[in-house]
Amino acid sequence: MKRTESGREKRGRLKTRLKLASAFLALAHLAGFLTSIRAIMEVRTSQGAIAWAVSLNTFPVVALPAYWVLGRSKFSGYVTARRAEFVKSEPLLKQLLDDLEQNGLESEEHRTQARLYEQLARLPFTRGNQARLLVDGEATFDAILAGIASARDYVLVQFYILRDDDLGRRLQQALIAKAAEGVRCLVVYDEIGNQPGKAYCRALTEAGVTILPFNTRQGESNRFQLNFRNHRKIVVVDGEVAYVGGLNVGDEYLGLDPKMSPWRDTHVEVRGPVVQGVQLSFAEDWYWAAGEVLSGLNWTPRAVEGGEVVALCLPSGPADRLETATLYFLSAINHAQRRIWVASPYFVPDEQIVSALQLAALRGVDVRILIPKNPDNLMVGLSAYSYLEELEAVGVRVFRYKPGFMHQKVMLVDDLAASVGTANFDNRSFRLNFEVSMILVDPQFARTVEAMLEADFARSEPAYASELTDASFPFRLAVKVSRLMAPLQ
Repeated sequence: MKRTESGREKRGRLKTRLKLASAFLALAHLAGFLTSIRAIMEVRTSQGAIAWAVSLNTFPVVALPAYWVLGRSKFSGYVTARRAEFVKSEPLLKQLLDDLEQNGLESEEHRTQARLYEQLARLPFTRGNQARLLVDGEATFDAILAGIASARDYVLVQFYILRDDDLGRRLQQALIAKAAEGVRCLVVYDEIGNQPGKAYCRALTEAGVTILPFNTRQGESNRFQLNFRNHRKIVVVDGEVAYVGGLNVGDEYLGLDPKMSPWRDTHVEVRGPVVQGVQLSFAEDWYWAAGEVLSGLNWTPRAVEGGEVVALCLPSGPADRLETATLYFLSAINHAQRRIWVASPYFVPDEQIVSALQLAALRGVDVRILIPKNPDNLMVGLSAYSYLEELEAVGVRVFRYKPGFMHQKVMLVDDLAASVGTANFDNRSFRLNFEVSMILVDPQFARTVEAMLEADFARSEPAYASELTDASFPFRLAVKVSRLMAPLQ
C-alpha cells in the first residue's frame, strides 16, 4: 500500500526548498555585488558602468549571465602588426613604412589634424591614390566581382555577413573560378554576424579557397563573450585595389528583401598605396583567425597614375589601446569649419559626441545627421528620438531617409574630406566592434560625396523634437529606456 506523505514531511520539504532558494539568492546577490565591482573597474563608460552596477545588484539572476556574455568592452589576446609583437616571420610594418618613405608617398598636407589620425592608425596618409564612390549594391558588387575576376595572385575577402543565397553564391563561384586558376583566395567572416553554412564553406574549401570564421570567442578570457563583432567589410585584390564600405554579402543588400527594399548603402573602391593599409588590417585579422602571419603578399605601395586622393585606412576595435573610432569622429567634428554631414543607420552617440555636434553647430557649422525612417532595430530607432531636442536646440538638423532602409556609414567634412567605412555612430562601433574607415582627402571626391548625400537628403524628411515632446507617455518612456540601455547595446 502506497504511503501518504504527512503534513509534517510536506512542510519540511517546503522549508528545505525555501532555504535552498534563499541561499541561491544570497549567493546570486553576493556574486552580483562582486561582479558589479569588476564592471565599475572595467567598463569603459560611466553610463555603462552605472547601468551594469545597478542591474547586477538589483536583478543578479538575470544580469549576471548577461554581463559575462555581453559585459566586457575590452577584447583580450588580439595582437596587431602595429604593436610589433605580431611581426614574426617578416617585418611587414617596417617594410611598408620604409617603402612609403623611400618612394615619397607620405602626404605632407594638413599635418596638424593628419598627425592625430596617423597616430591612431600607426600609418601615414599617402598620396597618389584613386577613389571611386560605389553607390548601392549593384554598383558595389559589380565592381567587387570584376576586381576578383582580374586577380592574378591573390584575393582577400572579409565580411561581417556572408549568406548562402544568390549573391553569396555569385561570390562563391567567383572565388572558386579564381582558385582553379591558381589564385590564392582567403576568406574571413564573423561567425556571430552570420554563418554561411557548412555546405557553402565545404564547396569553397574543396575548390582550394581557405575560409575561416574570425572566432572572437577563442582564448580563455573570450570564451563566453558574444558582444564583440568583426564588422569589417574588406576585399583586396593583388595588393592593388581594395573595396571597403557598408555592404555585406546577402540578397537584401541588393534590395531584394521586400521588407527593407530599396536598400541604400555606400562602398568605396581605392587604388594606390592606401591599399597596403587595408591589406594590413586584413592581415591582422587573419593572424587572429588562423594563427599565422600571411606571407607572399604584395607589400610594395605604388602611386596610381593620375591619383590625386590623399588617403588613410583607419581600423578600429576593442583591442585598441585607445578608443580609436571615438577619437576619430570627435576630431573630425571638432575640426569642421563649414559643415559636417553624417549618414548612419544606427545613431546612438554618447554624450561627448553629442556635445561635439552641439559645439560645431554653435560655431556656425552646417551639421546634418541622416538616419533611416524605418530602422531595422527597434531600440536603436527609439533611442534616436531622444537626441532630437538637444540637437535641434542648437541648430543641428536631423533627417530621416524615407525609401526602404539606409545602411551607409558616410561622413563629409567641409569641402575637402570624406569618410566611407563600416563604423556607425553608436556605442557598438565606438567600443565593441572591429571596424574600418577610409579617410579620403580630395576636393573632387568630396564633391562626389556631397552630390550623393544631397540626393539622399532630397529623399528624406526633417525630424523634429516635437515628435518626442508631443508623443504619448508610453512612447516617451520607451524612448528614455532605450537610451538608458544604449551603453549595453
